[in-house]
Amino acid sequence: MQNEPHPVFIIFSDEFEKILYTLSKKYRQIRSDVQPIIEQLQEGNFIGDRIPGMGEKYVIFKLRIKNSNIQKGKSAGYRVIYQVDSPVSVLLLTIYSKSDREDISPSEIRSILAEFDEDE
Repeated sequence: MQNEPHPVFIIFSDEFEKILYTLSKKYRQIRSDVQPIIEQLQEGNFIGDRIPGMGEKYVIFKLRIKNSNIQKGKSAGYRVIYQVDSPVSVLLLTIYSKSDREDISPSEIRSILAEFDEDE
């Protein structure tokens, strides 16, 4: 009998939940757009591009997701920033719409991480 891999535990930062809620008022399909990504992360598929400049302590990825509410593809879709905390734990830090803002800086990501660490 083959060992099943342990599912990855997904943690949502307050920042992620707050922005997801705000975006869901403008983009009705956002939750169904994000759900397949969460399922991939739960299976241990850490997808996206690793963000440089975060130091050795943090393994942070930026992921592009298509916005089903607009017909412009992934480039105008959402960006999800997440931290691989351990092989079995992922922290969803933030999400934003590329049509609403450009990029997120490493200092903003560190600020979200610091806020999350304070809440724990």
